[in-house]
Amino acid sequence: MEKAINQKELLHKSFKFPIGIKFKYPWRNYQNRVLEQLEQHLNDDHLHIVAPPGSGKTVLGLEVMLRLNKPTLILAPTIAIRNQWITRFCELFIQVKNVPDWISTDIRNPQFLTVATYQSVHSVCRDKEEANNLILKLEDKGVATFVVDEAHHLKNEWWKSLMELKKHIKPVVVGLTATPPYDVSYSEWQRYLELNGPVDAEIFVPELIEAGDLCPHQDYVLATIPKLEERNKIEKIRNNIKSVYQDLKNDIVLIEILESSYWWKEPELHYEWIYSNIEFYSSALIFLYSNQREVSQNHLSIVGNKEYHIPMLDEYWLKVLLENYLFKNREFFTLHAQHQKSVEKKLRKCGALEHSSISFKDNDDIKKSLSSSISKLEGIKTIADFEFENLKHDLRQVILCDYIRKEFLADSTENNLEINKIGVIPVFEVLRREKDKNKKLGVLTGSLVIIPASAKKRLVEIALGYNIEELSFKQLSYDLDYLELHLSDGVKHRLVTIITRLFEEGKVNILVGTKSLLGEGWDAPAINSLILASFVGSFVLSNQMRGRAIRTYKSNPEKASNIWHLACVDPTVKDGGNDIDLMKRRFRSFVGVSFDKAGKIMNGFDRLDFPETITNIKEVEKYNINSFDQAGSREALKAKWNASLKNGTQMVEEIKVPYPDDRNYKKDRTLYFRNTLRNFTGTLGASVLAYLEFSLNLFARLFNKVPNKEVLIWGGTIFIGLGIVLFGTRSINALLLYLKYRDIEKDIDRIGIALLNAMSITGIIKTKLDAIKVKTSKDEYGGVYCHIEGGTAFESSAFINSIQEILSKVDNPRYLIIRKGMFKGLYEQIDYHNVPEELGRRKNEAQIFFYQWSKYVSKSRLIYTRNPEGRKLLLKARINSLSANILNEDIEHVNVWK
Repeated sequence: MEKAINQKELLHKSFKFPIGIKFKYPWRNYQNRVLEQLEQHLNDDHLHIVAPPGSGKTVLGLEVMLRLNKPTLILAPTIAIRNQWITRFCELFIQVKNVPDWISTDIRNPQFLTVATYQSVHSVCRDKEEANNLILKLEDKGVATFVVDEAHHLKNEWWKSLMELKKHIKPVVVGLTATPPYDVSYSEWQRYLELNGPVDAEIFVPELIEAGDLCPHQDYVLATIPKLEERNKIEKIRNNIKSVYQDLKNDIVLIEILESSYWWKEPELHYEWIYSNIEFYSSALIFLYSNQREVSQNHLSIVGNKEYHIPMLDEYWLKVLLENYLFKNREFFTLHAQHQKSVEKKLRKCGALEHSSISFKDNDDIKKSLSSSISKLEGIKTIADFEFENLKHDLRQVILCDYIRKEFLADSTENNLEINKIGVIPVFEVLRREKDKNKKLGVLTGSLVIIPASAKKRLVEIALGYNIEELSFKQLSYDLDYLELHLSDGVKHRLVTIITRLFEEGKVNILVGTKSLLGEGWDAPAINSLILASFVGSFVLSNQMRGRAIRTYKSNPEKASNIWHLACVDPTVKDGGNDIDLMKRRFRSFVGVSFDKAGKIMNGFDRLDFPETITNIKEVEKYNINSFDQAGSREALKAKWNASLKNGTQMVEEIKVPYPDDRNYKKDRTLYFRNTLRNFTGTLGASVLAYLEFSLNLFARLFNKVPNKEVLIWGGTIFIGLGIVLFGTRSINALLLYLKYRDIEKDIDRIGIALLNAMSITGIIKTKLDAIKVKTSKDEYGGVYCHIEGGTAFESSAFINSIQEILSKVDNPRYLIIRKGMFKGLYEQIDYHNVPEELGRRKNEAQIFFYQWSKYVSKSRLIYTRNPEGRKLLLKARINSLSANILNEDIEHVNVWK
């Protein structure tokens, strides 16, 4: 004891860890990569690492803590994960069984190393006096490092408490997460980065699969169709919304109100107001123009083009107009309160208005109908049957739900309750009612556990190993093959561990549970099939649940996992509706191997080859058949991963500028071949000849049947002429579009070079220029990709973010670049580009970028937008950017293994 006290005093005086603490195993390549760049990453006193489950994130954090070699506060989201940090440190670094007394879990009594939960810090910091005492104690201990684990868990109040500590202590912050909260709002994301700093390094899934630390796996989407009753409900909502939309598109009162507005009658006198309300102004202009109201020359001069193309009024622009009229700019229309109430009432009644947000496409009732559709229950049963047929007793399947729904249990000798909701018990019942005794079903939630009667003996044996002797079981009244386990306090403590053991041993091969119990922190590497039947929760939670299935399993080194996502397709819209939108957002950060033969490793929903538009149920059925075909061969999946891993060495972050309509890229491309007009004229000629042949045949058949030949001749001539104009216009438009896009790869390459040089000169990129290259490429659908090779993860990310700013719609940059010229000598083209924020904070840096732009891209103008003249030009740029119909597609971030 005396020795421990002396060691503690020595630690307090030296503020350094005891000599000899070292990780007992060699570092993996991807861990070593992060550690080698540690000094550079810590330049801003932050180290932010994103690493998937199984990557050794905890030991990496502990090693960084040791290298910083200062008293440390480690913060974890739960008590279980807090204890895991201490266990790993003692076993793998100090190599002792007993926890040294210089390690504390009591935030009110910090030691050289303190490991606590976020909640415990917040409980102290709620009291100002206690918070001040904690700060003094941490300062007294010399705490200079914070390690924050899975900081996406931070609630707003917890974040405030932690930021208060950070403000006073000024530590180096080591942020570790498997799931950055990509799907939160911009303000929440900024809050997250304020604590952790920008992402410095990312360890990617392919690296772990290549090293044998994660298993080959694939995501599959099972698409279902709503039941008839659900479809009727959705169609009724849509029809009501459509009716109100059509009514409001031509609202006479609203037209008169807008035309009488001072900023509409005299726009040149209200330039500042228009500048501050550019979207509202644009929507009013579009709305009035679509209702055949005259747009005066004063308005056209504001947008800077006498021949300015005013977009068509659509759902988006009417939404912008009405949200401003009813809420954001309500104070300008106080004289029209009665009309505002009338419009608001219409919108709320049809379901297009919820809170202060308008949507003519979706509403909460449609979302709920899709997300909780009973068709998903049938989908779950189909998947379970399919996976059992393939794996038999080797199946280890987990089905995760949001709710238990105990009301679907029955006390009678039969359970014939209608299953009309999704939840743990409804899923259990749908599977149980098959009466397939080979499927050993289990239920695991915090308040209800059901096991097969055949597993009782083994469960008792496992429980005895944990000194749990008093177990109580009750048979299900309607199925004696299943037992409900009474959850005493002793059992609850080891509940998850005991049932997990049963599952690993195959006494239960399909386990249905709640995401809250089996989400983060649950370790069951035996899982080889996961069904995410959860429709509530964020991307973070879905990624955590997905992470349960991709771990390797020592008892099954050949393991490969299928991860099933359920999506209910909305048959009333071509893009598939809300469930498909949700999948697209979530898949942005799911990395896997693509469905196609090439087997490219990448993120995003596109890799699953889901149809872009859905016009009938057969397309959904065809897609599902293909998914099952692929899911049926785990050997082929492993072979595809092995082949794909050989095609690269690292995940590369790129931007993707999509072709305006990737489905028609190949068609447009046929209009221009090898930089000549040969194919264009050939295609146009063939189209016209085919049309003429059809017209002349029709004319010949009608000639003897129509008495007035002169009328027939005139009609035929007009018909043929219209066809030629139609084909000519379409072909020329397609040609112009392809002409523009065939050169965009070169254009982006030149922009990338200018940006890279400017970022190097200004010191944002520190790697030597001769070690970095800008890489651009084009895919088969016309999408253009760009990234840099040779820089650090931070430099690559900074470059990608900046080039995305340059190519995106003009927002509110401090500096703006305007380039004007003739495109291919055919028509005048004006392009507006943001100067990225990183290079636009100071005049000299903006000028450095502009010099490089002028050198590599084109002669242009650099505009400072914070003076009157600059604001006017910015206004024109923003309006033209809002109405642009070519580069309006979203620019995406993609990660590809190269």
